[in-house]
Order: sequence, then structure tokens, then C-alpha cells
Amino acid sequence: MSRFAEVLARLAATVESRKGGDPTASYTAKLLADPSLAAKKLGEEAVEAVIAATQGDKAALAGESADLIYHWLVVLAAAGVSLDEVAERLESREGTSGLAEKASRSE
Repeated sequence: MSRFAEVLARLAATVESRKGGDPTASYTAKLLADPSLAAKKLGEEAVEAVIAATQGDKAALAGESADLIYHWLVVLAAAGVSLDEVAERLESREGTSGLAEKASRSE
């Protein structure tokens, strides 16, 4: 398992452990208790990551990416979507051209 996968697994477990926790004592519990706030924070972090990427700031991009992934995990947990469900979607797309996969979606 890669270092990233190991850290991601630990962080996902930590996020899950905060479900039902005291929102006044835990930022994660606060976000889990308010999925709209969690989603808003995810969007903010995504924008900050984009800005860092367009500015070519590698250190900022790494930091904003960490923030983005954390908030993504919180949004998934708040919505009851597991990493296995995300992996299943990714696996179903393996070997498919990105352009073909995108065209196959009904949007």
C-alpha cells in the first residue's frame, strides 16, 4: 500500500470516528453535523487548490490538496458514501477513454 493510501485510510477512519461527536469540541464533528457547511468548505478548498496550481506554488498546492482531501472525506462521510463506493466507480471506468466515459454520462 502506498504511503498516500495508508494516510488516507487513517484519516478516513478518524473522520468516521467523529460521527456523532460534540460539534463544540471537534471541527470534524461540527462539519459532519452540518453537511451544507462541509460541502461549502470542500468547495472553498477546491478553489484554493486551483489558485495554488495556477500560480505554480507547489508547497501551497500540497497544503491545499491536503485540506481538499480532508474536506472531501468529511463530505463523503456526512453523505454516507464509502471510499469503497468511490473505488467501485473508479474501477468501472478503468480501461475506458476519459472522453468516451464522459460522453456516456447523462448530464
